[in-house]
Amino acid sequence: MGTINLVTEIPGPKSQEMIARREAIISKGNGKLTPIAVASAAGAAVTDVDGNTLLDFAGGIGMMAIGHNHPALVDAVQKQTAELVHICSIVATYEPLVALCELLAEMAPGDGPKKVTLSNSGAEAVEAAVKLARAYTGRQGIVVFEGAYHGRTNMTMSMTSKYALFKKGFGPFASEVYRLPFPNVYRRPHEMSEEGFVEYACQQLDNAMIAQVDPSNIAAIVIEPVQGEGGFLPTPPRFLERIRQICDDHGIVMIADEIQCGSGRTGKVFACEHYGIVPDLMTVGKSLGAGLPIAGVVGKAEVIDGAHPGGLGGTYSGSPLACVGAIEALKIIGRAEFLDRATEVGQKLRSRLEELKEKYPNVVGDVRGLGSMLAMEMVQDVNTKAPDMDLTGRINAATLERGLITIRAGLYSNCVRFLPPLNITDEQIDEAIEILDESIASCLA
Repeated sequence: MGTINLVTEIPGPKSQEMIARREAIISKGNGKLTPIAVASAAGAAVTDVDGNTLLDFAGGIGMMAIGHNHPALVDAVQKQTAELVHICSIVATYEPLVALCELLAEMAPGDGPKKVTLSNSGAEAVEAAVKLARAYTGRQGIVVFEGAYHGRTNMTMSMTSKYALFKKGFGPFASEVYRLPFPNVYRRPHEMSEEGFVEYACQQLDNAMIAQVDPSNIAAIVIEPVQGEGGFLPTPPRFLERIRQICDDHGIVMIADEIQCGSGRTGKVFACEHYGIVPDLMTVGKSLGAGLPIAGVVGKAEVIDGAHPGGLGGTYSGSPLACVGAIEALKIIGRAEFLDRATEVGQKLRSRLEELKEKYPNVVGDVRGLGSMLAMEMVQDVNTKAPDMDLTGRINAATLERGLITIRAGLYSNCVRFLPPLNITDEQIDEAIEILDESIASCLA
């Protein structure tokens, strides 16, 4: 017996009813990637309102590294609810707030003094990091990259790529944001080697320091060590090293956006640890709270202290409930056996995805990622690499019908992304890949 157990078609009648209610009352601008309504979840499995049990390979878009409803997290939140639900960290201080920040600072890479500021969402964390960099440096310019996703507030939307999906109709956007090419080695010119292409990208980065903005005006360079929405693209080491060097040479704050790629997802607590590079600031979120709304910025104390008193914070920032949940999540994520398992999950999943790439060589253009943060890019032609958004959508619909939740990613929305809870079993991975295989075959039939 596998995990998946379908008692109705997907979506079932109760899901359809709830989705109809949703569409009647909630803005159509709020994204909806699947037509199912979920009642409960545990580990890597979710149960919908019709009683169907499905495997979750979306993981709350990267929020569920420790799995749905981890018992330690549930217990901690239940106990905290009985003691203190809210007081506001601006009004008073409480143990979970301080303890979480101490733990984050302890686990973050780097040897010098570190501090933390907490927020509710990843976008707020990125915005806080930008404010801190500007306050610390006295500069305005922010450098970001094509394919980046940093959030949906006005500032972070301005920093985000993929115009049509995230930015269309929402301007004007924030000023002093400079977007540079990201070295996507899969889509490099045919005549260039990977090494040559990355070196060219470094040269273009250097050129932009003259052609687009002078380093003396740059407050921060913000980059995802592994692009999430951009298509699970690991930043080439040489490129990340060059960014670190430019920041060191010109007093620029290097910000690593670890919101999706952090919290154990890649087999390290933070993805930048794979590179041996220490950013000045890191934004953290998603799996930090294991489903609870919490995010933050951790990094050099002198930079974090750059803001004036009252310049940071919010009514719910550092909620006691979210803090105790994040403490439990970090304790689990920080264990060697958890990180080892994250690596094993990534290796097994990548191996099975590579098998599918060999089986369907005409449509699976690339399998990539870092650790257990993986994606499969679908193309119309492996030679031209023309993206196939339609096939990607049909595959995601086909997996859902069979009880596997997968969602899209990529600048062209032509990647199937895989973010399973990391307490998933080998048997569940095999079950999911069998369904993925069936789904691709059915879409090509």
